[in-house]
Amino acid sequence: MSDAPRFAPGATVRVKDDWPERRGPCHIRTPHYIRGRTGTVVRPLGAFANPEDLAFARPAPKRTLYHVLFEQEPIWHEGRPGDTVMVEVFEHWLEPHPAAPGAAGIPEEA
Repeated sequence: MSDAPRFAPGATVRVKDDWPERRGPCHIRTPHYIRGRTGTVVRPLGAFANPEDLAFARPAPKRTLYHVLFEQEPIWHEGRPGDTVMVEVFEHWLEPHPAAPGAAGIPEEA
């Protein structure tokens, strides 16, 4: 596993729409309200031991943690236009947004 962050600032990402709590006991730092949502990477924060493993005293590989910015209205319909929500999300919960350049076979702009 590379220590280099997979996503650069400004990358459009989608939070995986996964619900591991349905498969049994787990410890998840990814809020349910952003699962399946699209956001923008603000910055990588560094690599940290995965708390999903640490909570159960399992070996915890380091995972890159990011600040990801989301528009608030699709998440909560309250607030003012332009309001945003910034969430810390581990890399293994993120995937390139299918419509983003370089994702799903869409060529990156030169």
